[in-house]
Amino acid sequence: MVYINRIEHFNAAHRLYNPAWSEERNKEVFGPCANINWHGHNFELIVTVKGEPDPDTGFVIDLKVLGDIVKREVIEKVDHKNLNLDVDFMQGKMASCEIFIMEIWKILERALGEVTEAHLHQLRLYETPKNFVDYFGE
Repeated sequence: MVYINRIEHFNAAHRLYNPAWSEERNKEVFGPCANINWHGHNFELIVTVKGEPDPDTGFVIDLKVLGDIVKREVIEKVDHKNLNLDVDFMQGKMASCEIFIMEIWKILERALGEVTEAHLHQLRLYETPKNFVDYFGE
């Protein structure tokens, strides 16, 4: 099994806020991430795809194809956007990195399944250089 990785960068704003809670409770739980005027990050998304290399090309997946899928299906929808307001697949959901990465997984798993035998193995989403989440589709 060979694992192929693609890194993409994007910028986005969000707010962590539970509408069922008071402003005080949101500030207590989410701190500055509950800022009513949003806050932003320079995100890094690492997509890992696994599979056996094709005997004719030597590729698990053509990295140009993988990059095009990630850009079209995710990056173009989230870059320089407000995750809470502008991103259709995040509507009505908490805009935490944990929920965000799970939604990205659903999109990429479907899109990859349409064009390749390779399988999505892992997503890693860096919110900051010190904070990141991993998801394996579990």
